[in-house]
Amino acid sequence: MVKQTKAKTFQAYLDSCHRRYSCVHCRAHLANHDDLISKVRVPLCDSCGTFTARFVNWDAVCIKDSRVCLYVQSFQGSQGRAYLFNSVVNVGCGPAEERLLLTGLHAVADIYCENCHTTLGWKYEQAFELSQKYKEGKFIIELSHMIKDNGWD
Repeated sequence: MVKQTKAKTFQAYLDSCHRRYSCVHCRAHLANHDDLISKVRVPLCDSCGTFTARFVNWDAVCIKDSRVCLYVQSFQGSQGRAYLFNSVVNVGCGPAEERLLLTGLHAVADIYCENCHTTLGWKYEQAFELSQKYKEGKFIIELSHMIKDNGWD
């Protein structure tokens, strides 16, 4: 008799010296804080106090924090607030489908944790509006499915 065993999925581990986000259900690493693009810190000019960078098409809130302005672009998942990331690990991708989201029509693919198979959010495969093209290839993970892990003081 041959005993069948479930194949162990390879799991990527992110560098322990960086702040990171992990799956709330199984603690698999998902993303480095450095890959978060829905929050961006922009330094202010020392001479005149104006911003040293400009963001176009961002519905952003500016929170002044000493010599830095924190731009926060809010994203909405299907079940609540979410973050937009440049890259993720330990995440699988389903088939792409067209969905009408709050910001218009997009082709998106649901993403899930490779370890526990929980649906986390989606990947933007294609944006049909010019102002939304920056999202292509990026990942939405809902806050309810991840925790801050390592180095958050």
